[in-house]
Amino acid sequence: MPYLTAQNDITALIAKFAQAKILWVDTEIADYKSNPRLSLIQVLADSTDSSGDATFLLDVLDQSELAKNFINQIMVNPNIEKVLHNASYDIRFLGNDDAQNVTCTLKMVRKIPTYILPLPNRQLKTLIETLCGIVYVDKTEQSGDWAKRPLTQKQLEYAKMDAVYLAKVHRRLLEILAQCYPEPATENLTALDEKYQEIESKWKPLDSEIAELKERFKAGMMAQKLKDSYYFQLSSSIMMKVDFMTLARVTQTQGIELNFPVTLTKEIQKQLGQLIADPSLELEEIASWRLNSNLQQRRKSTKKIAPEPESEDLTALGERYKEILPEWKLLDSEFEHLKERIKKAMLVQNPENTPHFKLSSSSILKVDFARLAKLAVSVGVELDLMVTLTQYIQKRLGEAINKIDVQIEYITSWRMTAKTVEDEDEEIPF
Repeated sequence: MPYLTAQNDITALIAKFAQAKILWVDTEIADYKSNPRLSLIQVLADSTDSSGDATFLLDVLDQSELAKNFINQIMVNPNIEKVLHNASYDIRFLGNDDAQNVTCTLKMVRKIPTYILPLPNRQLKTLIETLCGIVYVDKTEQSGDWAKRPLTQKQLEYAKMDAVYLAKVHRRLLEILAQCYPEPATENLTALDEKYQEIESKWKPLDSEIAELKERFKAGMMAQKLKDSYYFQLSSSIMMKVDFMTLARVTQTQGIELNFPVTLTKEIQKQLGQLIADPSLELEEIASWRLNSNLQQRRKSTKKIAPEPESEDLTALGERYKEILPEWKLLDSEFEHLKERIKKAMLVQNPENTPHFKLSSSSILKVDFARLAKLAVSVGVELDLMVTLTQYIQKRLGEAINKIDVQIEYITSWRMTAKTVEDEDEEIPF
């Protein structure tokens, strides 16, 4: 476990790692609640290491040049695969959007259906204990004082093993994903069809009831003016939108390059007219395939007459939701997994249809905002559409956002988060 504190040693090691094909990377953050900054970068290049002896600990606390060097040579290098858990957090300190070829084990585990890998949550500790046969992993040092020097031996031991565990989890997830998604060309479509019908008959009634319970719970909480209950909490967010031409003119006059995709709906295509063929737009056509059932089964509605939202018994609704949620989650994950496998197999094997399914295709046109804005302003065409001001757009606009007039509209949306679900990333959208 080389623990490097000298600038020359860290710089030399970064140059060495810049030649690697894959690295397992973790970080420890100092003062993460008040003034978060990098304390350690843990790097492992040997996935077979089980002791942590091959983990390098780079002490970069308050040494921004070293961190910048690591970002420039490692994180933005597309030839090096960087594996991290919950990568979106770490790359906030390691290059943000400039980081390339990043593999996130949290995203990997989300691709694995719940019925294949049922987990109470997707934290690294849970994955280590579940996938790697390790009975208990002590994560108490995760919330330790990483701004204090010298670091304790316990902190160093914890830091080195996190990279080892990450590599082990990554290897197991690759194995499980390979089993989850066999080669589409070899799939038995008849067997998949039969299994799909079996699962669908169990899934439909539960899915219908889950949807009804969520709607009733949301309506009840809003009518009873509750933002928090024993089972759920409601939160609001604000979305800002602005007229396309207003944004286009501001970016053109201020010389701001905004690069994000705009979907060309039929209405926008109609407004563009012959301009849609202008080569400067560089249109991107994205094809999608939809799996449709050949069997139109009529099913009796299970929806009951619900009481008025003001008089809903939210406790009873919550208890019922909690009761059927585990079974629904397992069935829903298998249902979606089967659909995905059938769709991929049909695309590869190219049958016109199966006894139960047929494929239909559609396509959408997308264009980069900057190109569309430049063309619209230059030729004087007025496009009537609204653009959502995402955080990316707001950041790129900077002070220029103050030049946008009152056409900005604020939209309130509601989300209901299940407090009984342990996984921190589980949300129920409405």
